[in-house]
Amino acid sequence: MTEKLAMTQEQQQAWIREQYLKATKYLAEKGLVTESVADTESRYLIPLMAVWKINLLDKTKVWVISGDLPTDHLVLEQSEPARNVLRHFTFKWQIQADSLLKNDVEEQVEYAKLLINKAEGLYQLYAKDELWV
Repeated sequence: MTEKLAMTQEQQQAWIREQYLKATKYLAEKGLVTESVADTESRYLIPLMAVWKINLLDKTKVWVISGDLPTDHLVLEQSEPARNVLRHFTFKWQIQADSLLKNDVEEQVEYAKLLINKAEGLYQLYAKDELWV
């Protein structure tokens, strides 16, 4: 958190732009074309994570997470606030990690450990009421 204090306003804006570009590039690599972002519903905790609600050209709404963690996305049928979306990512990553650990391939085990670690950190952010006021 002290890094946030050390960043200038300009650096913070650059970080937000970088995360948005990372999110839209990730979606494009998945064949998903971005139409717009729901700014009022998206949230960022500089320099840890950004969670973006993005509207796609096909009218699907997806959430994309990026930052100091794996870039990933979710499609949720119901409208959820960003805080709850973090919890969905933690569950998704825990399930992915369990699946990877069953394969017992060294690279997959390392990635599974990363997912578990990031899921735990994300859940701690979800649980901090003061971040979501």
